[in-house]
Amino acid sequence: MRITTVALSAALVTAFTLPSSATVRITSDPGGEIGVYLQKFELLRNSGQDVIIDGPCLSACTMVLGVIPRDHLCVTSRARLGFHAAWRPNEFGRQVVSPDGTELLMTEYPPQVRDWIARRGGLTPHLIYLTGSELASMYPPCQRDQNAAAAGSTSGSGGVLLRPRTSTFASSRKVGRKPFRP
Repeated sequence: MRITTVALSAALVTAFTLPSSATVRITSDPGGEIGVYLQKFELLRNSGQDVIIDGPCLSACTMVLGVIPRDHLCVTSRARLGFHAAWRPNEFGRQVVSPDGTELLMTEYPPQVRDWIARRGGLTPHLIYLTGSELASMYPPCQRDQNAAAAGSTSGSGGVLLRPRTSTFASSRKVGRKPFRP
């Protein structure tokens, strides 16, 4: 009986400490606060899960490219990454570019993405999109077996659950906020 209990305990400890082999699929993520996304992606990276980008991944969601290791990330033909400068509300609640937030975004991106952004004039309040052959030249395409394995997986930013952390800047517009006006 004692050996069975010890064996069961060891199996449970092993099960909860080994990385998960699940796959997270991003199908439509509008972005949000940078700090929240950094936390989500760091937990996802530490879990060892693979990430499939299979649709729009905008704003803070694009930090997935710098946080998740390249060998745990793939893109489908539907992947669409949208980049823009970070913003924060001013004293009147209007969105203003956050140089610190924008710098943080840029430091999270891998060199090939930073170069791509620089060739397009840098991050501004307007979205620029990385898609198609340009994206495929930077990141591996998803294999058919990855697509099938992820069919039942969690999609979007709900793949990793965290309590939101307050941030002083954000990287996307939320419903009900006024559009950015410089």
